Amino acid sequence: MNEPILTPAVARNLHLAAQGMLQAKRARATQADVLAAIRRMGVLQIDTISVVARSPYLVLWSRVGDYDPDWLDQLLAEGRLFEYWAHEACFIPIEDYGLYRHRMVDPGSLGWKYAGTWLASHREEVERVLAHIRTNGPARSADFGRTDGKAGGWWAWKPEKRALEVLFTTGRLMIARRQQFHRVYDLAERVLPGWDDARMPSIDATRRRFVLDAVRALGVAKAAWIPDYHRTKPPHLDPARLADEGLLLRARVEGWKEPVYVHPDHAALLGQAVDGGLQATLTSVLSPFDPIVWDRRRALDLFGFDYRLECYTPAEKRRYGYFTLPLLRRGALVGRVDAKAHRKSGVFELKSLVLEPGVRSSDRFVRDLAAAFARCARWHGCPRVVLAHAEPAALAAPLAAALGQTLAAAA
Repeated sequence: MNEPILTPAVARNLHLAAQGMLQAKRARATQADVLAAIRRMGVLQIDTISVVARSPYLVLWSRVGDYDPDWLDQLLAEGRLFEYWAHEACFIPIEDYGLYRHRMVDPGSLGWKYAGTWLASHREEVERVLAHIRTNGPARSADFGRTDGKAGGWWAWKPEKRALEVLFTTGRLMIARRQQFHRVYDLAERVLPGWDDARMPSIDATRRRFVLDAVRALGVAKAAWIPDYHRTKPPHLDPARLADEGLLLRARVEGWKEPVYVHPDHAALLGQAVDGGLQATLTSVLSPFDPIVWDRRRALDLFGFDYRLECYTPAEKRRYGYFTLPLLRRGALVGRVDAKAHRKSGVFELKSLVLEPGVRSSDRFVRDLAAAFARCARWHGCPRVVLAHAEPAALAAPLAAALGQTLAAAA
């Protein structure tokens, strides 16, 4: 069978289609749509920064449109999702629990995420925390008073918080729900009753699933992109083996030396892509932790977009801003915006909007961006959008005018 040959633009559209980001969803979002979006991605990365909506909520909004963020919390509390270390800390469909059980059984493989040395010297404290939850029910870190005399802080967790995280990483505790986005921990057997490790797939089957699931989620994938999706450790399974077995499809992208792989579930999409039937029409604001951009190498290969989150960079060394959001427009990543939702005053501030080199503006381009910003602001409960800075500077006036017209029409 001849391998289909895709243009880079078609490869991008296939990727966006697999991620549910090719076209805007027309029907009003439901809780089922939220769960379906997470299942399509496979994992939904968690981050706590809240200058705009926290990342998992924003990733979902980009895919399903306006929805109630409480739905995500409800899905976790109902046991439709669970939390664990995947790409990073992620919400994951509960049916994939067995794939991650190997990491819980061998937490040392998770590197810095598992404080094995600390556990060895603090077993009594850990067992006390476990006994407290067993006796008193689910608990947050805040339920334990600080007893070590130290101040709080990111790198100065109290022993009880460290114990909770160790017990979570080893799978003895699970996250039962979130309360104002804070984890609520409970015994794994109470959160997931009836689980038996006899149901855990073999290591080989798990490695195969991770490759297949990553390729399905990505739509089109180079071999080098696959391990990052679930942060799998070596030895990595060569997807060529799975293609030889008929479990993956091969394709080529013009200008790329290596082949790409497509999941058979996307065979029809692949056919549409080759025939030019996939048209990207969605314009949206993305989270920095969206699967489309979280792998810097992949974003550069696929979109020509060199993206680095600068919130961990000293302010004086930032080029684009603290929490820049990539801008997806009709199949291309066209720029980034440093935004902040001032919820009390109802203002969505575009602190700095920078287009990619070579991106050409037009009336349609400006209208697309204005509509995306207005939708995002409205979902944040902000009826006003203020643009502080734009590059190129000539974009500022027409975009501000288009924002005014869009917001007025929606009022």
